[in-house]
Amino acid sequence: MRKLILLVLVTILSLELAPGQGLYSPGQPKDDGRFAASTKQVNQFFRRFNAEESVEGDKRYYEGDPLYRDRELRGKFISILFDNETSSVDSETKKQFLNEILSENYPQYIHFHREDWFAEVSAIFTYKGKREDVTLFLKIQPEGLGYEWVIDKVVFEPFKDIFKKPEGDSKGFLHPLSHELGFMNLRKAFQDSDTPEAYTPKEYSPDYLTLFLYEMKKGSIKFETINDVKFHFFQINNWYFELNQFNRPGFNTGWLIGNLVRLKPGDKESILRYIYDQK
Repeated sequence: MRKLILLVLVTILSLELAPGQGLYSPGQPKDDGRFAASTKQVNQFFRRFNAEESVEGDKRYYEGDPLYRDRELRGKFISILFDNETSSVDSETKKQFLNEILSENYPQYIHFHREDWFAEVSAIFTYKGKREDVTLFLKIQPEGLGYEWVIDKVVFEPFKDIFKKPEGDSKGFLHPLSHELGFMNLRKAFQDSDTPEAYTPKEYSPDYLTLFLYEMKKGSIKFETINDVKFHFFQINNWYFELNQFNRPGFNTGWLIGNLVRLKPGDKESILRYIYDQK
């Protein structure tokens, strides 16, 4: 259901886009067929998106090489980096995206070591003996002389039922003169109530990752397997795209852009809330 909601949200945000022109029609690269090879690794997606490798994929381009980030080469590469079989992204949206990232005055690239992109990992864990779906969100951070992936957030359905902060008349509260009683009425928050979260600030949000790690340390949660991995990108100004892996016959396979949407003010926050399964 969450994936369906995100897809609907992305579709809605994609409406009313003005027609654009691109170097190449997405999915129709003008080459001799060498570009059709599958993008097998995420790192290769970065290199192709930025035009930092040869057409054959056997040579890396670095700053100073004649074809390093070449505009025409990028146009051909990016044209074959879309899911052209199952994605609902229309051709005009792709053209506008190409126009902006291939701008002669302000070309845009994606960067592995920068912020505004992260991984979403769908996994299976056992919790108190029962198999449960868990979604982990990971990001890259500096570590020593290099970088590392770290778990940033977690979505775990059993935890959602634990914290249900009451609202309105059903919400318990501590009287503003509680300090005159030495806060002895905290008893009703800690002993007489099954919703102690009712006595927290309005901005309170449970730290599910800490709870998850605590349960793992206790042995209540155990890792089983990984089901799926995808990546979310917000690095291109005013654009969001989702990177998915497609395993199927043909050339339009591997790591491809499955969702693409132009962002208006506030759209990024809305999409992030749905990605993180928050409302």
